[in-house]
Amino acid sequence: MDNSIVVSTPPHVKSRRTTRNIMLDVLIALLPCAIMGCVFFGWQALVIELISVAVCFLSEFCYFFIANKGFANKCKDSKAVVRRFFKQFDLTSIVTGLILALVLPVTATEWWRVTYEVAIGAVFSIVIVKMVFGGTGKNIVNPAAAGRVFMFLSFTLTSFAACLIGAIDSASVDPATVSTGATNLTGVLAGAENITTPTIFLQPLDLLLGTGVAGCIGETCKVAIIVGYIYLCVRKVIKWWQPLLFIGVFGICAVLLSGFAYETYTFNIELFLPHILSGGVIFCAVFMFTDYVTSPKGVYGQLVYYIAGAIITALLRAYKGVEVVSFVILIMNLVTPLIDRYCIRKPFGYIKEKKHKEGK
Repeated sequence: MDNSIVVSTPPHVKSRRTTRNIMLDVLIALLPCAIMGCVFFGWQALVIELISVAVCFLSEFCYFFIANKGFANKCKDSKAVVRRFFKQFDLTSIVTGLILALVLPVTATEWWRVTYEVAIGAVFSIVIVKMVFGGTGKNIVNPAAAGRVFMFLSFTLTSFAACLIGAIDSASVDPATVSTGATNLTGVLAGAENITTPTIFLQPLDLLLGTGVAGCIGETCKVAIIVGYIYLCVRKVIKWWQPLLFIGVFGICAVLLSGFAYETYTFNIELFLPHILSGGVIFCAVFMFTDYVTSPKGVYGQLVYYIAGAIITALLRAYKGVEVVSFVILIMNLVTPLIDRYCIRKPFGYIKEKKHKEGK
């Protein structure tokens, strides 16, 4: 049999859309977040983005080059290996690198440490999480989420535990009084009467625009995320209802856990917007939860996936007071095969048989 013949099971659906085209659309959708991150956080955000993207690309290239025996026979076949790499290159490592950078904070202290921490996190995301499992489409968890959790557990500057990190307008806001973003969400979510330290209760408009808010590079300006969301929906890369379902269920559960008056059974709608606009809920719902590889394939499975993820996020946020979306993404990625197993999809082209009434 000729090696150029590919044997696969039906049905066969032909389309001009490729993985590279889809990843290019995701990159375009991420650009507003990357640009606004540089506007709010300056050149340091740009450096983190460039380092993360470059290291992710180089990690994939080096792994592919070694795995395809580019060093064999004194690198005799190295040019052919490089050509094969760029022929199959689908931009997934670039997308992973940019998403990983956008979910990281910026700090001015010990800047040299941040650069190598970002580089180590990028190598982990591509080599350990993606390439070791077989490359694109074979990873069992989201590489960017796994990289962020790995950095959270391994380092101090990027663990969001040592200090508050964010864009603060020093002319109007005292940085010591702001406690929102990825580090500590209690200042925004608890309400003024429950705050024991001097804290600014940021308005929804501030959280929407990202003005005076501490947080991660790409998670701060929600307007930029919404622009990317609209682009992905128009390009039919994601389904419009998927992020909205996650955000809506999360917001309702979060209010029930923190702002529901059980004595009068009153739903405190004023806390709904601060809950969904703080931290990385919207960014992760649009760009990370919707990952094709690590999310369920059927509609019923996707409903379970997004609703369960939203409830778990609300519970962990309520009891821990810190950003936990990346951890929840990993949890839901690991249970995705179980969801697909029990939420069985209808076969392609399936038509339900009509029941005939007796006597006809």
